[in-house]
Amino acid sequence: MTATTVHSVTVPRVTLPSVTTTKVPSTPTSAAALPHREPAFDLPAQRRTRGGEPDWTDLTERVRDAGQYPTRAEAERVTRIVLSALGGHVTADERVELARALPEEAARVIASQIPVTRPLTAAEFVEAVAARIDGSTPATARWDVSSVLSVVADLIDTDLLTRILAQLPSGYALLFGRAELSPAQ
Repeated sequence: MTATTVHSVTVPRVTLPSVTTTKVPSTPTSAAALPHREPAFDLPAQRRTRGGEPDWTDLTERVRDAGQYPTRAEAERVTRIVLSALGGHVTADERVELARALPEEAARVIASQIPVTRPLTAAEFVEAVAARIDGSTPATARWDVSSVLSVVADLIDTDLLTRILAQLPSGYALLFGRAELSPAQ
């Protein structure tokens, strides 16, 4: 064994014994020849509930992906906070339809909220979420809100989203990952 010095650190050189390899054909002859492997992220049918809709785990994994959260636990925490804040702002039939369109646990979070007496502007909504998340700033809270609401927007019917946005003050469409279009004057 010899040693090499790199920036005042001595690293030993080790020669490994030879390894025998087996050549595998690059294309299998049939699909049966492929090994079965579970995908890293999928929405498998056995985990879907409520008429084929994603379950809570699927929802929080989508939020984790959208928000680039390091753990599903963090994505779940943010999802609960944002949905609970949203729950008080969506009312009437839209609230019922939103609850039906989301996983059961998300529906419970939304439905358990008391309707607000005055809807918050989009900026106030983000600030209210920031106040519920330890160490959050308006910028990180906007990221959190958009991460959750853009996933919600993808899960619900476009017509329902349009009706929800009509209930809310101007500015919420961007939080749902949609353009805020105004009629021409």
